[in-house]
Amino acid sequence: MLSLTAISPEVLARYEAVIGLEVHVQLLTRSKIFCSCSTRFGDPPNSNTCPVCLGLPGALPVLNREAVTMAMKAALALNCAVHPRSRFARKNYFYPDLPKGYQISQYDEPLASAGWLDIEVAGKAKRIGVTRVHLEEDAGKSLHEGFPDSDRKSYIDLNRSGVPLIEIVSEPDLRTPEEAYDYLTRLKTLMLYLEVSNCNMEEGSLRCDANVSVRRAGRTAFGTKTEVKNLNSFKFLQKALAHEIERQIGVLEEGGEILQETRLWDSREQRTYGMRSKEFAHDYRYFPEPDLLPLVISEEWKEEVRRSMPELPEAKRARFVDQYGLGDYDAAQLTSSKALADYFEEAVRRAGEPKLSANWILSELSHLLKEAGKEIAESPVSPERLAELLALVAKGTLSGKMGKDILAEMFSTGRAASEIVAGKGFEQISDPEKIAAVGREIMAANPKQVEQYRGGKAALLGWFVGQVMKATGGRANPQLVQEILKKELGS
Repeated sequence: MLSLTAISPEVLARYEAVIGLEVHVQLLTRSKIFCSCSTRFGDPPNSNTCPVCLGLPGALPVLNREAVTMAMKAALALNCAVHPRSRFARKNYFYPDLPKGYQISQYDEPLASAGWLDIEVAGKAKRIGVTRVHLEEDAGKSLHEGFPDSDRKSYIDLNRSGVPLIEIVSEPDLRTPEEAYDYLTRLKTLMLYLEVSNCNMEEGSLRCDANVSVRRAGRTAFGTKTEVKNLNSFKFLQKALAHEIERQIGVLEEGGEILQETRLWDSREQRTYGMRSKEFAHDYRYFPEPDLLPLVISEEWKEEVRRSMPELPEAKRARFVDQYGLGDYDAAQLTSSKALADYFEEAVRRAGEPKLSANWILSELSHLLKEAGKEIAESPVSPERLAELLALVAKGTLSGKMGKDILAEMFSTGRAASEIVAGKGFEQISDPEKIAAVGREIMAANPKQVEQYRGGKAALLGWFVGQVMKATGGRANPQLVQEILKKELGS
């Protein structure tokens, strides 16, 4: 095969990638999908199990209504048609961490289908189709210890077995790794807004498999696809897709054939490698789950779920532009997470300064959070306390520079702005007489500079402003200082 580094941009340009994503989202129910065992992450291995999720003979599943409600929220947010009748099926395959030897899923009668999600490509919206959203149970987890392989031991933790999942399958409408990244990012944001999942990839709450093929540019027929698994971060998704696209192009350029197979991403070696030949639906021997009745969704239930849904990201972004007069970029940044949008609105409600609040949250506060490795929900500065600080800045009590220093101290100590200001005498000097008195003292001590300024060296005004700011410890109002000095120096 051609070396990946040997594939020129000209060769790459002759091909087009076709990508579809299968995203598994763990639902935030307190109990599992077919039993009452806890879904709590991090409990001792095999402590949250029962005959149902252990797959013991004679144990019967009972469907969790809240899991269905959460799945409906996700489907409606993805513009899917929620079907009045769906059915569970048995998907038969063997894994050491699948004690029943089958997974209860949905096959030919899913909960919902025919939806879409918009992403942005070159500044324009691109609609990505959503084939289906269906419910299923999660498998357990295999844990491996020891190196080299001869000393390796494997353990099975069945706490995850039976945790409710939704699988969101996209149409093959994605064309680049960047588009796939944007789609997954927007999908995650949507699930977090709905509060149906915490989408923690490290805990396995959000998992993604990618189907990818390549074809000559301009052709409509699909090429042979491979499925890439083990994509446990957004960055790995992009890298794995880029590698797999180039690998397939290299094979085709040398006259080879693409095998339909499942491949894994190796983050250490930065490559994909074959795991097994790709299964087809008939390999799983699907048949209707005999222990569960068909799932019937009434119009009343669906409308009840629809009414309970929060304002979604796109609607919130448009409202922020209209209601608060923000630019598109700031509105998009502030609505990138529900927690950030809520923080902003609470700060505005208390301070009444939308644009000032947006600027400080997206710049100064975000910088402090990034340095501390914290999310907005963990901010030591509450929206109420930020609003108090911004009110002092807006009134001119504090300069912008003072405000930044005080915010940093609020962040590190948890103290309120008023407390820090009172303790350190940080109030901005805005009394014209006080500023004029300081200015006259500096002029008296520097007659040569005064003469030069009056002789036409106007640039010296900045020097005088700096001297006044230095003399007042940076507390004087800079705009007022400039106005007063112009008057004093010109008289």
